[in-house]
Amino acid sequence: MRWLTSRFDIDLSSPRVMGIVNVTPDSFSDGGQHASVAAALRHCEQLIDAGAHILDIGGESTRPGSPAVPLAEELERVMPVLHGATQLGVPVSIDTCKAEVMQAALDAGADIVNDIWALRRGNALEVVAGHPRCGVCLMHMHRDPQTMQLAPMEGDVLPEVKAFLGERAQALTGRGVARERIVLDPGIGFGKTVAQNFSLLTRQRELVASGFGVLAGWSRKSSLGALTGREVPSERVAASVAAAVLAVERGARVVRVHDVRETVDALKVWQAVQGA
Repeated sequence: MRWLTSRFDIDLSSPRVMGIVNVTPDSFSDGGQHASVAAALRHCEQLIDAGAHILDIGGESTRPGSPAVPLAEELERVMPVLHGATQLGVPVSIDTCKAEVMQAALDAGADIVNDIWALRRGNALEVVAGHPRCGVCLMHMHRDPQTMQLAPMEGDVLPEVKAFLGERAQALTGRGVARERIVLDPGIGFGKTVAQNFSLLTRQRELVASGFGVLAGWSRKSSLGALTGREVPSERVAASVAAAVLAVERGARVVRVHDVRETVDALKVWQAVQGA
């Protein structure tokens, strides 16, 4: 399996680690830590040194209850970092739901669009479909970041998540976008209860069976905190690594993480066992 992107053909026969680069003041775990361009680019270099295969740059927090960021402010945050990151020799993803940011990032050489709204806002679908090669990650989210945890989903969520992601993928393939450009994300924590999130992990192979690559984003999530009693996100490293390995074991091809070095090391152990 492979993930076609603007500049890179990513081999998904082995799991790939996507390092998170939040250039935001209010992200749930590392908000404000990489807010300047220089700090963000240093962080990019550190993630690559730690073994990150992909960088994911975002300028708008998607934590529950987070306010929307004006377009001009998001562009001001992400574009200088993206310009620098595209010179570092690895695929670069832009984490945004705004079509204008997607277009600007792709014009500047970004490889992947990572959208929590699955290209449902503005002309985002047209931007991605109109690009000759960029990769895209389509995520499932219930409601929106402001309200998703106030009234989360009910019951067995996998059928709805799977159907939604299938429909969004079809919206792209119907416009001539190659399946190899598309990766799916079940949206852990985005409008789901703790039990529902772990159910999605348990049954993740049912989503993998769709034939698309699957991205898992468990890193430091509140469900891990609820399970372990670790209220501070930065104290959830061990649980995050465990969830990433379990996700890969259940077929995820990409894991989106804060703690790259620890995740890379754990996956090396997992791969050694698989190859033994």
